Amino acid sequence: MSLSFLIKLKILWALNDVEKIYFPILAAVGVPINVVTIVILSRGKCGLSKCVTYYLVSMAVADLLVVILDLILRQIPIVYREQFTFLYYVRVCDIHAGLLYAATDCSVWFTETFSFDRFVAICCQKLKTKYCTQKTAAVVLGTVTVLSCLKNMFWYFLYQSQYLLSNSPWFCVVAPAESRSLAWAVTELMHHILTPFIPFILILLLNALTVKNILIVNTARRRFRNRSSGESPMDPEMVNRRKSMILLFVISGNFVLLWVVFMMCSILNRLEYFLWYMVTVSLPTFVQEIGFMLQLLSCCTNTFIYAVTQRKFRLELRNGVKYPFTMMVKLIR
Repeated sequence: MSLSFLIKLKILWALNDVEKIYFPILAAVGVPINVVTIVILSRGKCGLSKCVTYYLVSMAVADLLVVILDLILRQIPIVYREQFTFLYYVRVCDIHAGLLYAATDCSVWFTETFSFDRFVAICCQKLKTKYCTQKTAAVVLGTVTVLSCLKNMFWYFLYQSQYLLSNSPWFCVVAPAESRSLAWAVTELMHHILTPFIPFILILLLNALTVKNILIVNTARRRFRNRSSGESPMDPEMVNRRKSMILLFVISGNFVLLWVVFMMCSILNRLEYFLWYMVTVSLPTFVQEIGFMLQLLSCCTNTFIYAVTQRKFRLELRNGVKYPFTMMVKLIR
């Protein structure tokens, strides 16, 4: 047994011990903060347009479903497999898988559609009035939800209904006829290309185009205002653009950073099936575990992003925290 193998094994064991603490804490935090986010944003008092509110609430709902379906009902039973041995005999994994992957697709693609909406709002002024509306947001989000559910129905037929409690990208027993077939490998690869590889690339592209447009427009507006007024007073339009840009970049940057390891591991694992004669280096298992941990963390961070970037959201959050204590004081008096 080589030294490098022993080191990788010890790192994996250490990560498994960390996961036994990390996943329950993440679940205990992820559920309430996403619920709080949904409630605060739904009240419509954060100074955001209804269009943006639709996207942010939908992202929070999808993240909440991922926390429940993936973190609580999948990852925690895996790391505490000794206490969840009864799951070997529960025959609903195929249904669970379809729901989980549909929720994950929604979480990823809602982020992508939000990025596109903000790109249009910032860079396409003529299209903005027609596209960046409450009705369009509802249609886009509904379409993404339906397509995500339809896309993931096939897992019901590829999986057997029993759970496989092991640290693996797939947590259900694969039908024996499919496990080593070309169709299974293609299906798995396409699944990861659609989520999250394509959204990953699109978000980077949209953000690059947004930055380019903002720099050009801001430079032109600054020159025009300097010439017309002889000084450089604060431009309300530039301030609004800056706020939209900060929210967009922090949300999309958070998604990219926390999903990149999981995306690389998932796609490389499947490429080995097709390029086994070319692939000479495979990523250690512990890298895949780190990818899982970061990907799940992405479902619990948006609330903190809103609290940092949105003053009115912070105010609503503060009022919500103070409300029970205020009511207790009133009752005591």
